[in-house]
Amino acid sequence: MAINNVFRACTAVLMLALLTAMPAAAQSVLIPSPPQIGASSYILMDPLSGRVIMEENSHERLPPASLTKMMTAYIVERELDEGRIAMSDMVPISVNAWRTEGSRTFVQEGTQVSVEDLLKGVIIQSGNDASVALAEFIAGSESAFVDIMNQQAQILGMNESSFANATGLPAPDHFSTAYDLALLAKAIINDYPENYPLYAQKHFTFNNIRQPNRNSLLWRDDSVDGLKTGHTEEAGYCLVASAKRNDTRMIAVVMGTNSTAARAQEVQKMLNYGFRYYQTERLFSNGQELLEAKVWGGESDNLSVGLMEDVHVTIPRGSRDSLESTVEMDSVIRAPVSKGDELGRVMVKLDEEVVVDQPVLALSDVPEGGFFKRIWDAIKLFFMQLFE
Repeated sequence: MAINNVFRACTAVLMLALLTAMPAAAQSVLIPSPPQIGASSYILMDPLSGRVIMEENSHERLPPASLTKMMTAYIVERELDEGRIAMSDMVPISVNAWRTEGSRTFVQEGTQVSVEDLLKGVIIQSGNDASVALAEFIAGSESAFVDIMNQQAQILGMNESSFANATGLPAPDHFSTAYDLALLAKAIINDYPENYPLYAQKHFTFNNIRQPNRNSLLWRDDSVDGLKTGHTEEAGYCLVASAKRNDTRMIAVVMGTNSTAARAQEVQKMLNYGFRYYQTERLFSNGQELLEAKVWGGESDNLSVGLMEDVHVTIPRGSRDSLESTVEMDSVIRAPVSKGDELGRVMVKLDEEVVVDQPVLALSDVPEGGFFKRIWDAIKLFFMQLFE
């Protein structure tokens, strides 16, 4: 990849637009070491940028307990979004669902319950019976639903997870990791935001039984708005929580703590550290033009080049003025060019760390020019390259 003089000038403009009030000498931002966390594994991630702020054993395969229900709920939300089911659909409750052990929504065999009530039962009450009922409704059986869960895990990049049921009850080959569960939480938040308020609901009453959400941080921290708790003897006490303060959101996962109080306390420490010392910024927007490039042999001589998705970065607070950006472009762009063609890359560095590395794309089509236009541009290009 090369940067010709035109693109160097445009890069300078991009840097001026991106970096405001650059000091003569950027000062180092001082950040303490992350707090010690009493858990078998943990991770703190920003769901927009995907940056991992702190982690320990985050790729260790562990039993996820009822954190499994995040995947169950995600698949239900996907089915709702794609129109295959509706919140108002009535789900027949089988004997199998009714007899499922563990935490319950208290559905009754032989009755019908709406998808909406069952989804609330899964998310708020952690109902195993509600989870099995929805699995059977969507896939015909819980075992068939498990196939969907594992396929969905691969799509989301949860490459170190394997599901054996829809509930999280202990089973061979049923495991996940803190990192994978953070990816799942990120997908729940970003993919189906219309359903995400369910994860912040503190109580749900079904069959005249009112049960609280087991995520105690919903009562202790107003910025926390989800997601899911889990506990078995094998897994210990687990929690995936998310919080949003101002324009920054964090996802914290702990697995294998020793009590309900400990899982809330350790997640709170992680969230407080992340929000205190880091912030997330949107550097580039979907469809934003970064520069105008020269095109040879096309109907048009110029082409808008930029990004087709928002680009966020999570950085230490106070370090924005230390960001440095560059755009590397193909030295010669020849028509035809199609919208979405990759023509280079934009990179943003903080000190020596690359925090953004994204393809730069054509924002429109440039068809091939007529015969004489192509010949004339070829001659100009030949002499330009000859004297460079």
